[in-house]
Amino acid sequence: MEKGRTFETVVGVFVLIIAACFFNYVYSKSSWKSIDGYVLKAKFDRADGLTEGTDVKISGVRVGKIDDIEVDPKTFFAVVTFHISEDIKVPTDSSANVASDGLFGGKYLSITPGGEEETLKNGEEIERTTGPVNLESLIGNFVMSKDDTKTAENQAPRRVLSFAVISGKYKKIIKNLRKINQFSIS
Repeated sequence: MEKGRTFETVVGVFVLIIAACFFNYVYSKSSWKSIDGYVLKAKFDRADGLTEGTDVKISGVRVGKIDDIEVDPKTFFAVVTFHISEDIKVPTDSSANVASDGLFGGKYLSITPGGEEETLKNGEEIERTTGPVNLESLIGNFVMSKDDTKTAENQAPRRVLSFAVISGKYKKIIKNLRKINQFSIS
């Protein structure tokens, strides 16, 4: 009996060590760990999809995390405060935009580094920003553009007639249009 319990104890300790290694790996690869670094700000007309704890990425690589989002009472812009890893120096002419992880993925703050030598310091603001793309608005614009093409199709005969009057060949064109009209009626 003593030998069986020793074996079970060794196996149990081994399983606990493997579980601890697994959780350590998950923690190191996840967004749970805190990022030490410096604080930057960016103002957006809309910050749809961003929340506290959302990733900040440069070239698709996580370099920070959003700390706070609030509304500026004077401009009504969303002020996003975030941490950037200390070893990443963001140039002063960089831009920030709200990007999406694929069509149905979550949003994150994407920073596109500029080319300036001078870098942003703790507490400074990224001035060039772009809010998220509104999918509903894009679909609405597409539908409206379809309606515009229908309107253009309805106006096409008038434009042909205008061109014919200008070119002096309107009598022949009207005669041909009447033939077409009679053919389509019968």
